[in-house]
Parts: sequence; structure tokens; C-alpha cells
Amino acid sequence: MNKPTQQERLAGGLIGLLVGDALGVPYEFHDPSAIPVAELIEFQPPSGFARSHHLVPPGTWSDDGAQALCLLASLLECGQFDAEDFGKRLVRWYDEGYMAVDSVVFDVGITTGKAIRALRKNVPALGAGATDVHENGNGSLMRVLPLVLFHRGPDTDLVRIAQLQSRVTHAHLRSQVCCALYCLWARRILNDAADPWNDAVLTLRSIYANSPQELEELEWSIRPDEPPIGHGSGYVVDCLRSARMTLEAGCYESVVRAAILLGNDTDTTACVAGGIAGIRDGISAIPERWKSMLRGQDIIAPLLKRMLEYHKARI
Repeated sequence: MNKPTQQERLAGGLIGLLVGDALGVPYEFHDPSAIPVAELIEFQPPSGFARSHHLVPPGTWSDDGAQALCLLASLLECGQFDAEDFGKRLVRWYDEGYMAVDSVVFDVGITTGKAIRALRKNVPALGAGATDVHENGNGSLMRVLPLVLFHRGPDTDLVRIAQLQSRVTHAHLRSQVCCALYCLWARRILNDAADPWNDAVLTLRSIYANSPQELEELEWSIRPDEPPIGHGSGYVVDCLRSARMTLEAGCYESVVRAAILLGNDTDTTACVAGGIAGIRDGISAIPERWKSMLRGQDIIAPLLKRMLEYHKARI
């Protein structure tokens, strides 16, 4: 098979995260033992399965996809990361359903909700996020991939911006570092590096050489040299590990199904893993039935077109 072009990888990243998110929505909060066998995992679960969010139509992305689209729209409109603009878009999502399918918001993370309520009170965007170590959920990791799809600057700048976007809701260094590592990993895959994960880790170690607190989080909390064993939970480090583990399952379809088989935070695990798999395999590797059944096409199409045109203009 021919390797996907960069345009196909970019499109695969965006659609891959949205499809993974939507696929995981009905299985969220279930124990792994309750998840159907892999071949039965579809937008519409098998008869008799107790769907989560049972009022949400199949093929609908959740807060994960909506916040990722908020970030992408902000980047395209501002031409760079603007924390205040991004924060305002998160408030619009929370209050008005901006970038949500049918303008319906559901399943808002506790830490994200706190930050958005702070933003409503005019707290500066970079001061709104929680700094407590116990609030290291995956809410900033799940939405960060559009930075990789948009950004063309040096790795140091990508890391800096990845951390800034995390601070809007999840300001603890652990969440920031997870976002930075994920972005470097995704960039290596986008550029077809031979060993994307280890290359990303070595780069981040170099960037953090004079940042002992970030380096400590990388080495002692994330532990990037350990085997990727994850459990599909909402903890940011476990989410990153779960995505890395499930990426080894095979093609895009196998990756997102493997993410959902972990149970628990199925939509976010499949979103984070699906975005990476979409970049790796390209848009054509995502099953046509899932692309066609993905709702919110009127929201996706103009953003995807603008994103791809933005990159063509810079080649």
C-alpha cells in the first residue's frame, strides 16, 4: 500500500479523533467485562447493550471532539494560539453548544467545568485551569491534536503552546507535559519518523533539560520508557499510555476498537488513540461506514477545508 500523503494524514487526524470519540460515546463508563466483542463495536451497539448517553444519537461526538474543534477554529481564525480566544470558545461551547452536534452539550468534565465557570467570571484564560495534582484528568489531552495539524514552527514552540492550551483548564504540570509529549509523538508520526515515540521522548528531554519540574513529571510520572500498559481511565497519564498501547493493535479500525475494549473512559481513549491512528494511516483507512455516519458534517467540512488550504498555502 502507498503511504498516505501529508494532506491525507492531516484529514485522518481530525476525522480520526472525531470518529473515535463518537464510537466510544455509547460504551463510556462500562467495565471492560461489559463491552461487546471487538467486531460488534459500532456506532450503534448490539441489541441489549445498556448504552451510555442513551438519548444521544449514534455517531455524535462528545465534549472531546467539540473542544478539539473549538481549538482548531481558534487557531484558524487567529493564525496562532490565542488563549483568550480559545477560552471564549470553550465558554460558548459550554453555554451555547458551539461546535457540539445539534448544539447539545453532554458529559462535561468536572475540572473543565470549574475552569469554564472561572472564565465566565473574567478570570484570565491562562489562570483558569486547576493546579491541584488530583485534577489531572485527560480533558486537555483529548483536544490538543489540532495543534499538531495546524502548527508548523519548531518543536520548542509546539511544546510551549501545547502546555499553554492545557493551562486553560488543566494547569498542573503533569497534564501540560502529557500534552507536550503527545504533540511531539503525533508530529513524528505525521512526518513518518522511523521511531516516533522514542524520538519524541528524546526531543522533550532535550527541551526540558533546564526545566527540572517538567523533567521530573516526564521521568517520574509519565515514565515514557516503560511498556505502554493502560487501563482506559480518565487519568491523563493512563490515557496517554492507553493510546500508545492500543496503537499497536493494527489498522485504524482495530485501534479504536481496542481503545473501547479497555472500558471506562471509552470516548476519550478512542479519541486520543484515533487521532494518532488517523494521522498514521490517513483518511482513507477510516472505515467509510463510520465516516458517513459521523454526525455534524456541516460543522466539520468547512473547518477541514480551511485547515487543508492553510497547509497547502505553506508548502
